[in-house]
This record gives sequence, C-alpha cells and structure tokens, in this order.
Amino acid sequence: MIEVTSGPVVRSGGEPPQGHAMARLPTLLLDIAGTTCALPQAEIREILPLPRLHTPPAAGGPLAGFLNLAGEPVPVIDLAALFALRDAGGGRDPYRHVLLARGGIAFLVDRALDLVQLEDESLRPVESARSLNGCVVGEFAMGDKLVHLLALDRILTLEERTRLDALTRQATTRLARFEPEGARAV
Repeated sequence: MIEVTSGPVVRSGGEPPQGHAMARLPTLLLDIAGTTCALPQAEIREILPLPRLHTPPAAGGPLAGFLNLAGEPVPVIDLAALFALRDAGGGRDPYRHVLLARGGIAFLVDRALDLVQLEDESLRPVESARSLNGCVVGEFAMGDKLVHLLALDRILTLEERTRLDALTRQATTRLARFEPEGARAV
C-alpha cells in the first residue's frame, strides 16, 4: 500500500488539500525491481496480469517476449532488465504486471502500485542529459522517496526501437503462417 502524505500528491479520487486548485496529472505508480517510478496514465491503455509470452530464439536482453493480442504480436519489454536493475529473466514472479501502452508496445513491471493525481507544483523537471535518452522527464517526492516520472516515447532509443520493430515483423510473419489460408483480412 502506498502511503500518501498531505503534500501535493493526492490518491486517485481524492481531493487536493484545502486552497489548492492546481492542474493535476493522473499518474500510475510502478514498482520496477524495488524502485518506484511513474508514467502518465494517458500513456497506458491497459494493465494486465502477466500472460504467457512467446519468446523467440532471437529475443534476449530486456525483450521478455511477445504478447499475442487478438492475433497481433505485441513486444513486451522488461523495464527492470532495460534499466539494469535486475538481470534479464531474473524476475520470475508470476504476479507481475504487463502495461499495454499506446503505440503497440508493452512493458513488464513488478507491480502497478497505485494511480495518483500529481499536482503540477510538486513535479520538478529533470534535464534530459541526466538519463539515457532523456527518459526521466521529472521527479516528485512521495513520503521519503523520490519518484521518477518516465516518458514512454523516450524509454527506448531509436536503435532499440528499430531492432524491436524488426523482431515484431518476424513474429508477425511467423504467427501468420499458423492461420488457415484466407482467414486473415489484410
């Protein structure tokens, strides 16, 4: 359970402290190998329990595998492995969560912890040079912790996206071979 003090972060559905009428950003708190991070709720389509993932032989490193979503392979990136917080495949907890994000990608996290309303005044911007590809765009205090706000479109570098796109095309081709002739509308 997340303890939220009477500061500028408010639990989902809660009201800001008296006298505050600041804009609020709905933010999903995540546990990534014991590190609390956050993503704007608008960037997440769905939170899923960890499904069975297809892991092709070419997959490795932070690519946990592919989620078959209505016949379309969706790459699932293990954020703990990507951020070097844990070795790839090191988290075997069957109760982990998959965050289905906008843009045809999903992220594996240890837990989706809570949805909070983050007031603009509590968010401090972070210089893009302080994180790889500028993926940490802000930080805010929650209790005695400093939480990093991530930008979904900056989590992967251009080279990583290019390689992931190639693997996704391979998975799509492979999956299509298992469909009966003429069953798939193009």
